[in-house]
Amino acid sequence: MPQSGIVKYHVKLSYEVDGLVERADIIGAIFGQTEGLLGPEMNLNELQRVSKVGRIEVESKSTSNTTTGGAVIPMSTDIDTCALIAAGIESIDKVGPFDCKFKLESIDDVRAAKKDDIVRRAKEIKQRWSTKTVSEGESMLKDVHEGDSRKLSTYGPSRLTCGSGMVDSPWIILVEGRADVINLLRAGYDNALAIEGAKIDESIKEICKTKDNVVAFLDGDRSGGFILKELTSVVDLDYELQADNGVEVEELSPKRIDEILKPVKDEIEGGKPAPSVLKNEDDKPIAELASKIFPDLNETLEAVALDADKKEIFKVPISEVVSKLSTQTGIKYLLLDGIITQRLLEGARNAGIECVIGHRVAKLSNSEGLTLKTFGDLGVA
Repeated sequence: MPQSGIVKYHVKLSYEVDGLVERADIIGAIFGQTEGLLGPEMNLNELQRVSKVGRIEVESKSTSNTTTGGAVIPMSTDIDTCALIAAGIESIDKVGPFDCKFKLESIDDVRAAKKDDIVRRAKEIKQRWSTKTVSEGESMLKDVHEGDSRKLSTYGPSRLTCGSGMVDSPWIILVEGRADVINLLRAGYDNALAIEGAKIDESIKEICKTKDNVVAFLDGDRSGGFILKELTSVVDLDYELQADNGVEVEELSPKRIDEILKPVKDEIEGGKPAPSVLKNEDDKPIAELASKIFPDLNETLEAVALDADKKEIFKVPISEVVSKLSTQTGIKYLLLDGIITQRLLEGARNAGIECVIGHRVAKLSNSEGLTLKTFGDLGVA
């Protein structure tokens, strides 16, 4: 929300869609199907323009044929307007071609929550300073003596070594051994789990199913390559990383570990991406094109189609791009402020597109015949 708007309420809704849709489809439905419903002054676009509504956050989870999740709308209006907007969104019954149902879960008073947080924090501060009996020097010596070993834990019947934050973290880093877990702790990563052997333990398979993202971070040698191959056969990996060539993870400096893991962490946790460079000089012409389009495309949830002369054919919301592709010809490049999904890939292939550029590439079954790049690959984002 612009700084002129002070958030008063969080309108929280859940939704269920009888089909597979993207996050952008949900946002498009919220804006599109409430437009004009409550009068022009109640349009979400207008409320955002005057800083009465902030950026709508949507999370989603898909099964084989349904999409469920929630949406949070920060608002600085009165409670009556919040209620009207919530009721308007609850009236949405379609996302694209699929039936859906939105349900209001709560309208939280942010100011009341802040007051509770202030009181809670004040109690913590009082307790900390009133009960502190160990001198700072003694505490520092204790920290040096214990090192990071106090953050080690174990997981599963096989008591595999892991970081203490591994179970509760929404993402997990799979490494080869105990020494790797300890080294990642030194670099500030407490969500690592050691495989401890070439055979993948059943407990690893099970916990990976509960994580939003699974990262493999293995040694930069032949052994690491073999273990990576074994891992990919039993676990769905979102990121595959290896230490520098000929180097083991336990030998890396904390700085080098962070250089390798931070871009992944930033992407997963929604932080700002680390500065990137062009990874392949052969992509320089595409990179130059992307650098011109990116500033006006980033954070718009839109897609831009260009012809062979790099002239714009159309620019539409991501939620509409697949249907738009079915009616257009002569497109060579497609750039989007979003993820390149299987559905988008098929639409691009059918439209004869040669190159698709987005923020990230999802797991795809077949991308032959198309050039797929991320803005990070091209040194743009």
